[in-house]
Amino acid sequence: MSSLADQLNGIALAYLGDSVYEVFVREHLLTCGVTRPNQLQRQAVAFVSAKAQAKLIQKLQDGNQLTERELLFYHRGRNAKSYTKAKHTDVITYRMSTGFEAVFGSLKLDGQSQRIDELAHWCIAEIEKEHINGNT
Repeated sequence: MSSLADQLNGIALAYLGDSVYEVFVREHLLTCGVTRPNQLQRQAVAFVSAKAQAKLIQKLQDGNQLTERELLFYHRGRNAKSYTKAKHTDVITYRMSTGFEAVFGSLKLDGQSQRIDELAHWCIAEIEKEHINGNT
């Protein structure tokens, strides 16, 4: 039997996945002691920008860290026809980012909260490593 994730297009999955991942980022920033709204917004960009998400999905693929099902949803999101323009980035990066978000959306709809936790924490740790090493 197919899940709701199987029935939705990549843009719809990315719509949900964007918020799923962002909650982890917001919790992380608050836990780190960032509480001023302008700081929260500025620092969140390092984690949720299309450029950051495209880098993360590439690292996940390069490390063979995604399941076949997750790759399927990544491709569905990446290849989806979007009628909005990419802001501050090129089309390829924007599409990769959409695919990244689609993975999180599909996992949420499939009830895979443990896998969401695992991927989100890995992604946040990767971004933190880049900032510590000065590769922003």
